[in-house]
Amino acid sequence: MLRGSRSLMVGVGYLFVTSFGCAPAPDEAREAREAHEANNAKTPIRAVGERSLVVYSGRSESLVGPMLETLERETGIRIEVRYGGTSELAATILEEGENSPADLFLSQDAAALGALSGEGRLRVLPQELLEAVPSRFRSNRGDWVGLSGRARTLVYEPSRISAGDLPRSLEAIGSDKYRGRFGVAPTNGSFQAHMAVYRAVNGAEALETLLESFSMNNPQAFPKNSAIVEGVIAGEIDFGLVNHYYLWRALQEDPSVTALNYFIPEGEASGFVNVAGVGVLSETPEALEVVAYLLSKAAQGYFAHETYEYPLVESVAPSVDLPPLSEIRSPDVDFAQVSAVFEETLEAIDRSGLIR
Repeated sequence: MLRGSRSLMVGVGYLFVTSFGCAPAPDEAREAREAHEANNAKTPIRAVGERSLVVYSGRSESLVGPMLETLERETGIRIEVRYGGTSELAATILEEGENSPADLFLSQDAAALGALSGEGRLRVLPQELLEAVPSRFRSNRGDWVGLSGRARTLVYEPSRISAGDLPRSLEAIGSDKYRGRFGVAPTNGSFQAHMAVYRAVNGAEALETLLESFSMNNPQAFPKNSAIVEGVIAGEIDFGLVNHYYLWRALQEDPSVTALNYFIPEGEASGFVNVAGVGVLSETPEALEVVAYLLSKAAQGYFAHETYEYPLVESVAPSVDLPPLSEIRSPDVDFAQVSAVFEETLEAIDRSGLIR
């Protein structure tokens, strides 16, 4: 049985990785679960006549709490938040059905939003909100929109391997010349999400071949992205597959770090931008007002400066030196389809031998 964290999506019949998309350190999924346990699944209560909103948030309180407090002050809308893991909250929404108190769902990944979309639980958004971000970062059904992006990259140490010698696609990582030189995090949500996208785009056989080539090349397995970055800095490996912002957090702590990010230029689904987003569950008018705020320059700037993620509104620039999103190869994929192949992806990772 795969040892990566995953939970049953009630009413859908397939599995989700709890930490899909891998959140910022300290581990967002862990924080979210702790918050969920702490509030003991209390249902927020809306006062009669009050401008208020119930938000289910799969993003942790430490990450989005300050932004939501600012939103309350600026809009006058009282925000009641239930924090938890993205997948468990999506499952809860499906269990609660039309009786769910949630007006808004903040997801740390697009797959959970895709699952709710596939079950008809999300409200179609106004076109002006959808068009605030590029089409590949919003639902093709028009019922959720991305808020921030996390690019998958290779973090590497240039004193040990040059950019010109790095693999130019995921498939190239299986080359003999990289044997024992790289790291992956096979039980981590961001790796599993990337592989699920690869599976949705290229098919089951291609994923099996890719994972086998990784495993046969004797990679070092790490529990999470930050540990891979630490491994590169410490000289344990030459490069590793991570989310882009982990290196920037390491640089914030130690500006002398010489490691760099490499954005994989070739191969279908080799480059992947995972999307944190929002979906509306009710007809409460304040819900759309909050979505508009989350797509504002203020909120997008928060993601850029506080988490080093990509803001998805094109008029807002990243706070650090990152290539434009338009230059990153990221497949145009239906995340409902990604959700549907998650269980098979996890099983393929388990069979590959990467988890030792």
